Amino acid sequence: MAAREYRLGRRQAEVDRTRNRILAAARELVSELGPQSSLGKVSQRAGVSRITVYNQFRSKAGLLEALSAEAGRRPASADRADSATDPREDLKLRIDHACAAWAADSRLHRQLEGRTQRARSDDDHALAERLAANDCLRPGCSIKEAEDVIGILTSFPTFDRLHNEGRRSVAGVSEILLRMASGFLTAPAQV
Repeated sequence: MAAREYRLGRRQAEVDRTRNRILAAARELVSELGPQSSLGKVSQRAGVSRITVYNQFRSKAGLLEALSAEAGRRPASADRADSATDPREDLKLRIDHACAAWAADSRLHRQLEGRTQRARSDDDHALAERLAANDCLRPGCSIKEAEDVIGILTSFPTFDRLHNEGRRSVAGVSEILLRMASGFLTAPAQV
């Protein structure tokens, strides 16, 4: 007999609000104090008990993983890539979004460095495949190479190095990254 799925119904909204409060508190504390911030401090700032934090995330590592995954998530509007859109434009959008996301909370991302910041290798691979299918990759560039370069171009360490604590604008960093991307792309067809 299959296990019955448990549904919270109306209570789910409150569970989601509590989870969001915990993540917001963790985001603030990790930005201020680093990943060594205690779960006790997180629960106190969120206004919940420590057991509530454990019930939501199972451990401090689980909380940091959820925080990192949330920080690197692209908005749904950035996931509009389909076969009808130009993969070069999708690459530009991906780079622009990554720069904006990393700039929005650089202190947090610096503290989380080395954690699961990028879980988007499937997205990178799919974009690399679309670039190859549209003959946008330079001769000799494999899909794996393009995937790896996309991952590097959209990573926080790359952004952080170029942004240099605000000495370069986010748009300036995005332009540099797009020029770097041209190293593995063919020249666009002239119309």
